[in-house]
Amino acid sequence: MTARFARASLVALLVALGLSVPAPASAATAATAATSCYGGAVTVHYGEVRDFGPYVTTSRCTDINMRITGGDADFGWACVQFARAGSCNYWTKIGRSWTTIATDVLNGTRFTVPNGVDLEGSSATFQIAF
Repeated sequence: MTARFARASLVALLVALGLSVPAPASAATAATAATSCYGGAVTVHYGEVRDFGPYVTTSRCTDINMRITGGDADFGWACVQFARAGSCNYWTKIGRSWTTIATDVLNGTRFTVPNGVDLEGSSATFQIAF
């Protein structure tokens, strides 16, 4: 019995019993979810404003994510300041890969992102996905 035939037989049996069989998860599904979140990222430049934003969270991401995409800074610092709270959640070190700076944020939440870089005088371009 081939593996394909065995799987088909098992699926047929489960369907006959009224059960459903979930489709196998694929890397493409995970990549699509990440692309939809990061695909909506905004690009901002350190030094142009004191705080990035204000922004409003969307259904694209459940978290607020940030990374450095250019400039001569080795890393940056950022926190999320929610409009209702009025103060930062916590400071997070930001590098060249996506870093979560706030988790499980409700859609429609207003926030800004206070920020800084490793050395005063350094330049940095960031992306924020929310």
